Amino acid sequence: MPKLVLIGDSLVAGYGLPETEAFPAALERALAAAGHPTTVVNAGVSGDTSAGGRARLAWILADRPDAALVELGANDGLRGIDPAETRTNLGSVLAELSAADVPVLLTGMYAPPNLGREYGAAFNALYSDLAQVHGVAFYPFFLEGVAMEPGLNQADGIHPNAAGVDRIVEAILPYVLGLLAEVALAAED
Repeated sequence: MPKLVLIGDSLVAGYGLPETEAFPAALERALAAAGHPTTVVNAGVSGDTSAGGRARLAWILADRPDAALVELGANDGLRGIDPAETRTNLGSVLAELSAADVPVLLTGMYAPPNLGREYGAAFNALYSDLAQVHGVAFYPFFLEGVAMEPGLNQADGIHPNAAGVDRIVEAILPYVLGLLAEVALAAED
C-alpha cells in the first residue's frame, strides 16, 4: 500500500477538528472508497510556515513516503512574509523531495487581500511558477470552494469544519489519484 505524506500547516493538521474529521483521515477514506487504499501520514503542524516545513523535511523523508502533498505558505501570507522567502523555502522543499524520488502534488494558496495588490500578485504567482519549474503536479487553491463560505468553516472563518474538509477532499481527490498513478507507474519501472 502506498504511503502519502501530507506536509502542511493547520489546514492539513486538522486544527479544531477530531482526528477522524481532519483532512488526512477524510482523504484516506476517500482514497479507499475510490479503490486506492493508501496510508495517509499527517505531517501537518498548526502554525507552520514554509520555513518550518523546510526544517522538518529530513524527519519527514526518514519515514520513506512514496508521494507527498505539500500544503504550505498560508501562514507566510498571514504573517506578511516576503514572497521571495516563501518561494525559496518551497523551492527547497520541492527540490529535496525530487532528489529523494518522491512525486509531489503542490497545493496553492492565496494571499490575504489586506496585504495589498503587489504583495498578493507576487505571493499568488509563486505556486504555479514553482510547480512549473520543478515539474510537479499542481492544485491551484487548497481551499477552493471552502474559503469565505461560513457554513464550511469553523467560527474563526479560516479553518474548514468537517463539511469543509469533505468539500476539499472531493475537489482534490482527482489530483491525488493522479499523483498515486504516477507512483504506481514508477513502481512498475
